[in-house]
Amino acid sequence: MSEKTSSPTPGRRARPGLRPSPAAAVPTGSQRKVFTVARLLQEVQQQLESGFGTVWLQGELSNVSRPGSGHLYFSIKDSRAQIRCAMFKGRNSRLDFEPAHGDAVLVRGTLGLYAARGDFQLIVDHMEPVGAGQLQAAFERTKRELDELGWFSTETKRRLPSMPASIGVVTSPTGAALRDVLHVLQRRYPQAEVVLYPTQTQGIQAASGIVKAIEQASRRQEVDVLLVVRGGGSLEDLWGFNERSVAAALRGCAIPTVSGVGHEVDITITDLVADLRAPTPSAAAELATPDSQALRVASERQQRNLVHAMQRRLDDAQRTLKSMDIRLAARQPRKTLAARARHVDELDQRLNRATLQLNRQRALKLGELTSRLHARHPRRSVSEMTRRHESLHQRLVASMGKQLTAAHSRLQPAERALHAVGPRAVLARGYALLNNDKGLVTRVSDITKDSSITATLVDGDIVTRVESVRRES
Repeated sequence: MSEKTSSPTPGRRARPGLRPSPAAAVPTGSQRKVFTVARLLQEVQQQLESGFGTVWLQGELSNVSRPGSGHLYFSIKDSRAQIRCAMFKGRNSRLDFEPAHGDAVLVRGTLGLYAARGDFQLIVDHMEPVGAGQLQAAFERTKRELDELGWFSTETKRRLPSMPASIGVVTSPTGAALRDVLHVLQRRYPQAEVVLYPTQTQGIQAASGIVKAIEQASRRQEVDVLLVVRGGGSLEDLWGFNERSVAAALRGCAIPTVSGVGHEVDITITDLVADLRAPTPSAAAELATPDSQALRVASERQQRNLVHAMQRRLDDAQRTLKSMDIRLAARQPRKTLAARARHVDELDQRLNRATLQLNRQRALKLGELTSRLHARHPRRSVSEMTRRHESLHQRLVASMGKQLTAAHSRLQPAERALHAVGPRAVLARGYALLNNDKGLVTRVSDITKDSSITATLVDGDIVTRVESVRRES
């Protein structure tokens, strides 16, 4: 390698505060060691590998990219610095989670330089989530598995009852979620009975407690809809609602379910499996119940409409009565009209009282009809139809027997008459049928001398030969 002497650049000023040493100012050929860029990077690479070896690094992912080659490029940073990283396809294909921007990870690799740009980087051969990153990876894995099983399908979601008589709540008895739910139910639908299934909603035992509460509600079936609720929190706080056992309990619950876990931005496995997802516990209570005030307003509106309709009919009747009064004035039916007027007044009062009781009567009638509907089981109709079928079968058998007997009675005289006029009866009286080789013999001209004749009698045939033929003149 040839050495080159560089001369000072004209007009270039020394950096303030730095003085060139005599050796630097007047270098000699024996004191210089000049590298090519590639050679320098190669030696730095060797120093990095021999000096550090395999290193473990923890930080937050940023600038994550995966080009068509399948390699994974990203940076790992903390609050003060960052380092570029590369994880080649053969290594990142073994990851059981999808790295994303902002994930907290722990990586293992070797330090190196990217010679094309002279960039300092870490070649990663292993990566695992840390803290919330592990939980997020577990969440995504469970979500993917349950989605493949069809547990999130909208086709399997059940409709909630429009007017539930009782509402179950699975939550902590001391949490704010229960207070929020009770406040909403008291405001919107106070007539519903509320049944609490208490459980822990945070901690190691949360998932098993939630499962027991859901299974208890499903087994008792004492409520019409079941709310599974909890207030907001971190991913760790809400983790009990991401366990597969909780999802399985919801999946097998015999009661329609509403999930209201966390805040609106929080999504749990429970939200995805339940029949209906609410953004908050308060919203879960609202979605599960109608607004009693709106129901009351609608009922009062229907009551007013009914009163107005009946009043119009009453007014029409009164106008008709007045018209008849005028027409009958000449006949002086005052007593009858006065009695009818009093009757109309009584009907008006009864109508007003009946209208006030109409809504209560409708509710009672609905309960009665429901009881009657349960009492009318199809088994009674099936039993009645079975008895009717057996009766008709017996009648059919008897009728067919009578018809066969009558037909047999009609057939016997016809059989005797047919037998009387049949050829066998004629033969029995001494007659015979004659046949030759040409067929039935009916005339003397059909017979010749020495021909063979077969005579058929009632009990057999006689074969004879003709000796002579005599014709009547």
